[in-house]
Amino acid sequence: MDNQEIKVRYEALDPFLNERMRRLVVGAEARALGYGGVSIVSRITGLSREVIAQGAKELQETPPLPPEQGRIRKPGGGRKATVSKDPTLRTDLEALIEPATRGDPESALRWTSKSTRKLAAELGRMGHKTSHRMVAELLSELGYSLQANRKTLEEGAHPDRNEQFEHVYRKVKEFQTDDQPVISVDTKKKELVGPFKNGGQEWYPKGTPEEVRSHDFKDPELGKVNPYGIYDLSKNEGWVNVGIDHDTSAFAVESIRRWWTHMGQERYPDARRLLITADSGGSNGARVRLWKRELQAFADQSGLAVSVCHFPPGTSKWNKIEHRMFSFISMNWRGRPLVSHEVIVGLIASTTTTQGLTIQCALDQGLYPKGIKVSDQEMDALSLVREDFHGEWNYTIFPRPLNTS
Repeated sequence: MDNQEIKVRYEALDPFLNERMRRLVVGAEARALGYGGVSIVSRITGLSREVIAQGAKELQETPPLPPEQGRIRKPGGGRKATVSKDPTLRTDLEALIEPATRGDPESALRWTSKSTRKLAAELGRMGHKTSHRMVAELLSELGYSLQANRKTLEEGAHPDRNEQFEHVYRKVKEFQTDDQPVISVDTKKKELVGPFKNGGQEWYPKGTPEEVRSHDFKDPELGKVNPYGIYDLSKNEGWVNVGIDHDTSAFAVESIRRWWTHMGQERYPDARRLLITADSGGSNGARVRLWKRELQAFADQSGLAVSVCHFPPGTSKWNKIEHRMFSFISMNWRGRPLVSHEVIVGLIASTTTTQGLTIQCALDQGLYPKGIKVSDQEMDALSLVREDFHGEWNYTIFPRPLNTS
């Protein structure tokens, strides 16, 4: 067979071929040539050897399609789509799902909680002839998709929530402009110490996963740890104090004290003030008396005026430390059993990001008993000044004169 004939024949047919027919044509030419035909046809047509070989294989193994399935119509040929014969189908579908639509109406992707089968059944009762597959196609065209729900709404949101966010933002910028330290603080969730399963996956030699205990019963000797974090918003640096006792306000303030001793005062040698952004609950809660008493002791010791801005209740996810530091620690130790205190400290301290985050970490073996009461007299002795706007959330504790008890 003349190679030139193959080339002329292929170039004449090519404009009329779809992908499948093109494979079959070149496959037929290769089979007609016999041994080496795939390589010859590849050089003549410019198609890959894989495409030609696949076409030859389909000719041999795939039965021909029935005439009604095998023909290729020009655009517009064949049976008209359902929506062309039923012009109100699309609008009636929109009307059905509109009451259940949630989210931003300007979003490029809207979503609905009604299943396609239920929608198809309802459209059938309205006189439309359709199927759940057709409904799915129409929903996709309209920009809808079925999605799982997500925790984004806060129950009982405080009416001044946004104003407090704006207040915190202004306060942070004020301190940063004056080159005064601003830290975000919180306790990461408690972690079991020992050979326990830790979420995520890690690379190991094939077939040799690290073995862990089948049940998460606390080891009586190793117990749990409370990683309390301090994140410097200006320097993108963190300190984590890994406690082995209770997560109390005394422990929280001791963690801040250790950050200041080991990192803060070196980074801010001219600091006169410190701004702390914190949640409204937990060991650094806005209503916790021990938190304020311990901060007073820290202010007296450091000489810093300590300002605190609490996020409104139920908005802890806005705390910078959550998504700028804690999330990366969790990613760094995923799939790694936290078998000892040393391993935990090492994994936290080795956490970095492409944005330059660095973290220092230390084990705190101190004891922090629960149930400590702070009297009214002790509260009255604090040098605490509340701001006019939500003084329960925004306040400053000034260092007291040395002769004040």
